[in-house]
Amino acid sequence: MTDMQTTVTSQGSGNARPAKAASAARPAARKGERWIAPAKIAVFIAAWYPLARIVLFGLTDRLGANPIEFITRSTGLWTLVFLCITLAVTPLRRLTGVNALLRFRRMLGLYAFFYATLHFTTYIWFDKWFDVAAMLKDVGKRPFITVGFAAFLLLIPLAATSPRAMARKLGRHWQQLHRAIYAIAGLAILHFWWMKAGKHDLILPKIYGAIVIALLGWRLLVWVRGRFFERQRL
Repeated sequence: MTDMQTTVTSQGSGNARPAKAASAARPAARKGERWIAPAKIAVFIAAWYPLARIVLFGLTDRLGANPIEFITRSTGLWTLVFLCITLAVTPLRRLTGVNALLRFRRMLGLYAFFYATLHFTTYIWFDKWFDVAAMLKDVGKRPFITVGFAAFLLLIPLAATSPRAMARKLGRHWQQLHRAIYAIAGLAILHFWWMKAGKHDLILPKIYGAIVIALLGWRLLVWVRGRFFERQRL
């Protein structure tokens, strides 16, 4: 009986030590993550800059000779910027080891959708005034509008399933669905490239194209490397 009590006591104390260590680690982890909340606020505020700039330029009559074209191109470019930043989160997290960076990815992706919506709305409302026939004619005549529209349609389910509740509900299918961002980025570059090619101004498309290729190429290398080591292990 005494031996049994001793064993139980020793097991209980053994279990207590990890529990105490875990409870002591929690405040330390929370302390190390105090920067996340203010950083999120800063990113949230900074992400409104492109829209605030358009509004300011509109109020001070600085949108140029063609305000609709200025707004359309500005919102389109910022959509691409936020797509690139969203794609850069995972490589940065891997390279820096700062896992908390993943907490910014959803917000950045939603801002990409927000500016894509403004871009699309400006086109169908202020440019075409909801003239479906004119828009269909544009799609037939200008392929860059077709691929841009396709990219926007692919963004909609990603934005709709961005809440954590949807991620839990979809399970592993959520990750498969959100891999569509790779196709979206490619279509966005193609849309930008074809749009600028008509004016022989490919400096920005080449820059952003190189960024997207680097971000997607890094993912491909990681995937190939993972498959190689998996086969070696098997």
